[in-house]
Amino acid sequence: MSIAAIITAAGRGTRAGGDLPKQWQLIAGVPVLAHTLAAFAGFRTVLTLHPDDRPRAEALASGAQLVEGGASRAASVRNALEALAGQGITKVLIHDGARPFASHALIARVLAALNDVQAAAPALAVTDALWTGADGMVTGTRDRSGLYRAQTPQGFDFEAILSAHRSFDGEAADDVEVARAAGIAVKIVEGCEQNLKLTFPGDFARAEAFLKGR
Repeated sequence: MSIAAIITAAGRGTRAGGDLPKQWQLIAGVPVLAHTLAAFAGFRTVLTLHPDDRPRAEALASGAQLVEGGASRAASVRNALEALAGQGITKVLIHDGARPFASHALIARVLAALNDVQAAAPALAVTDALWTGADGMVTGTRDRSGLYRAQTPQGFDFEAILSAHRSFDGEAADDVEVARAAGIAVKIVEGCEQNLKLTFPGDFARAEAFLKGR
């Protein structure tokens, strides 16, 4: 089985604040993306990036294939998949560049699930109460049963997800959405609380604390 990992890092991540896109900001003195790439050491890796970031990427990710991102996340992933087409890849992991702490155990769970299904993705069941709100006030509640917090890496049969992206038009929250639009069933595997996605400024403090604890 030939496996590749696609790391998405073409976005600008403006909600995170700072002078640089979040994947290039530092955690413990090291760029977020360096932590992410380290989690996938040993895999053939394709990194999607914004053209402005190519010099940084060339210095940081010497072992990765660099592919220019598109106008959306889905377009960026499709560019990466097309770059791998025809090269004997059978399984592919697609991961957010701003999730720097994917564990080896998590990656192994996704890959193990792909022995039986075409698509698998990690998630955590929602345990908090869910509200709706407007103007700073609670307007209602929602049933949390059957709801999950999606994570990456999301794993796929290569040809199946390539075909799904080729037929997909528009934007998608993640590659599970693209797969399901093509009729591909997706298995849920156990996620990990430490596999956080950096989105807001406070997330960087959480990441620093996690590294110190580890």
